[in-house]
Amino acid sequence: MSLLEQCIIPEWPAPKNVRALQTTRNGGISAAPYDSFNLSSYVGDDPVAVTRNRELLQTVLPGEPLWLQQVHGITVADADHATQPVKADASISSQPGSVCVAMTADCLPVLLCNDRGSVVSAVHAGWRGLCDGVIEQTAYAMDEPGHALMAWMGPAIGANAFEVGDEVRAEFIAKNPQAAAAFRQNLPGKWLADIYHLARLRLSDLGITRVYGGGLCTYTDSKKFFSFRRDNVTGRMGTFIWLEQ
Repeated sequence: MSLLEQCIIPEWPAPKNVRALQTTRNGGISAAPYDSFNLSSYVGDDPVAVTRNRELLQTVLPGEPLWLQQVHGITVADADHATQPVKADASISSQPGSVCVAMTADCLPVLLCNDRGSVVSAVHAGWRGLCDGVIEQTAYAMDEPGHALMAWMGPAIGANAFEVGDEVRAEFIAKNPQAAAAFRQNLPGKWLADIYHLARLRLSDLGITRVYGGGLCTYTDSKKFFSFRRDNVTGRMGTFIWLEQ
């Protein structure tokens, strides 16, 4: 099976010149527990294996992505001009051939593009970044009204597996009382959080109502996805977006 066949192609009505790709854990050469298509150089995997996996990736991408050193913040990098490595949790591009990427293993990857196909972005939205406004900061950096943007949400930890404490729930509700509907009590002081629901609320507040994807759980599908919550030591998948030449 080819690498492309191991990947997920987002299903959304993006302009034809907007291309996107979601990798899975399959198709590479990394040994367990990073088996097999780990793309992160920050998780303890053999650097030779990571390099080879990234070389394999180049067969399905137009160029080297802007690899981010993700820190669960809200900084947005310019993939057209930034030099690696850069500490950020999102990137945007308006130049054909520049590739944006978010790497995840339970956190939510979000892709954004505009209707004209002139600007794209990839967002790494863990709960902290999501709560603090990484999606909002990315949309602002794209400089497009919400009604002109659409989003695709990639695989993340599902609503039946993402347990958080009272303090996490309180932080989200303090930002938006409607967030209460995204939490279901599991144990005293513990809640199951629907990160997809939380992201949809943030997107809706920006006027972004065309939202696709969601529903793929990294935690429960061990054959297809890496999951930090499930395995602790594990690899990272990549969610990519770019403009065609």
